[in-house]
Amino acid sequence: MSGNYRHRLPLNALRAFEASARHLSFTRAGMELNVTQAAVSQQVRLLEEQLGLELFIRLPRGLALTDEGLALLPVLSRSFDQIESLLQQFDDGHYHEVLSISVVGTFAVGWLLPQLSKFSNLYPYIDLRIMTHNNVVNLAAEGVDFAIRFGEGLWPLAENIPLFSASHTVLCSEKMANRLTTPLDLKAHHLLRSYRKDEWEKWFLAAGLEPWRVKGPVFDSSRLMVEAALLTDSVALVPSCMFEHELSAGSLVQPFDISVTLGGYWLSRLKSKPCTPAMMIFRNWLLDESQQR
Repeated sequence: MSGNYRHRLPLNALRAFEASARHLSFTRAGMELNVTQAAVSQQVRLLEEQLGLELFIRLPRGLALTDEGLALLPVLSRSFDQIESLLQQFDDGHYHEVLSISVVGTFAVGWLLPQLSKFSNLYPYIDLRIMTHNNVVNLAAEGVDFAIRFGEGLWPLAENIPLFSASHTVLCSEKMANRLTTPLDLKAHHLLRSYRKDEWEKWFLAAGLEPWRVKGPVFDSSRLMVEAALLTDSVALVPSCMFEHELSAGSLVQPFDISVTLGGYWLSRLKSKPCTPAMMIFRNWLLDESQQR
């Protein structure tokens, strides 16, 4: 292949090959590309002639890929997908920058999602891609721009920016709250726990109680834990600031005015990942909003 071949790439022929290879049919490829079967076949033949090899084995009914065709197909498919994805970012005459964020589920529902309309109104050309996790996220492997998670901000290889602390307290249904007069009454009821083993122990100490062993299922989501508490007449120890709506509505009750700080919410970015303009905008907006709460 000559060195200047890249200046005359047969894009129509490559597109015809890619569609035909996916369908293993010139006819179905033509239907997808809105051209005739003969036009697709001609474009593929042109590509084969330029490459000096065959990409398909023509069968009595349909097509089969040669080894060369099998090698070419995934590269072309990825390339066309990337082109299409990029072109979709040029909408309404503006470039839409995509920002991917991985968020611990409790924070997403309890705080972030209600704020996102503000962000969208201020920055309509930043398209957010939000994925939830339960505090286990690999920034490098998952390729996200930011992660929001709960803890002490000690994750390695990342720039960890504090958003706000989140004290934990006992929450339950009104029916269960009516059974609780003092914190010691909790000993007679089912207490739900997270994978952080010492949370109940720290709350017991804050309540002036001698800690006891809490048994039962372990949850990796405070929101799921609260749902379980409501369904099973149990008690959850969770960050109350993530359930302000439910507390205001009365669907959740805080029976005791006792809280313990076990960590906070943090915005994390891989140190080796350069900040794009959209990342800087989101970071500054999120910090401003979190400080106003």
